[in-house]
Amino acid sequence: MCNWGRFPLHIFVFKKGMNFKMKIGIDVGGSHIAIGAVDENGKIIEKTEKRLTNKEKQNIEQSIENYIVEHAKQFIEKYNAIEMGISIAGINKDGYIFSSGNIGITNYPMAEKLSKEIHIPIKIRNDAKCAGLAEQEYGCLKGYTRSIFLTLGTGIGGVIFLDGKPVTVEKKTGYEIGHMIIQKDGIPCHCGKNGCFERYASMKVFKNNLRKALNFDETVSGEQLLEILRNNNIENENYTIIEDVIETFIEDLSIGISNLVSIFEPEIIGIGGSFVHFAEILLPRLMQKMKEQGRDDIIFQTAVFGNDAGIIGSIL
Repeated sequence: MCNWGRFPLHIFVFKKGMNFKMKIGIDVGGSHIAIGAVDENGKIIEKTEKRLTNKEKQNIEQSIENYIVEHAKQFIEKYNAIEMGISIAGINKDGYIFSSGNIGITNYPMAEKLSKEIHIPIKIRNDAKCAGLAEQEYGCLKGYTRSIFLTLGTGIGGVIFLDGKPVTVEKKTGYEIGHMIIQKDGIPCHCGKNGCFERYASMKVFKNNLRKALNFDETVSGEQLLEILRNNNIENENYTIIEDVIETFIEDLSIGISNLVSIFEPEIIGIGGSFVHFAEILLPRLMQKMKEQGRDDIIFQTAVFGNDAGIIGSIL
């Protein structure tokens, strides 16, 4: 049997008529779009992606439409694709984007607009839920029947799996995990409430708090912050400051996770988003905190698909 992992993805060319149920997966972010041709086993056969320029962001809806139509149509023709899925941040239902604060879109009939040029079925889902679906089907949650997948990045998103299936609701997307309140009269959130989980335990908050504590500005990258954390020790003059930021973050993160565990009793919790890059520092601390709360029976795993999770999950 051919070992796909030995070869770069771009060298595989499948012609129309071959017996593959190919689908097109798309991941749309605030400054990035990626499109992939995905086979029936969840393998990305070919991918194209781009970062949106500041000029393109000024007319974000049209820029997204133009890129998707141009490249998705090429992939549909090349691979005889039967369906297209889109992973996008925010609240959406039946192909309609009610709001996507990170992208700057509100009340946008995305599927309807794209259907004028793309004539295969299109389904659109929340990006965190798409990532969770990819991890449940092929990744870190595979084989478990009760699980939770969290994405910790700019905000916090996620999906709950019971009996191996995602829990859904009729109204919009439901299960907005990041907007669970963990602090009474807490920090205002863009959703209109105060004290939301993601205002305390997203990776954006963690990195910003670390920069502030160390008197850094936004030009200090996540990679530089990670290196500082790796080199932190008791002899470092900023050791106590850094430890305080980490401890506060883990405390807030564990509160939200403990609430979810108490309600859903998962076997395993998968964590994706930019948390994955900091997992060597943060995950052992989180597991220790959960153990102190008497929940050392929960398995924690980091996501395996990274930025490809949205593409793969969008077509499931």
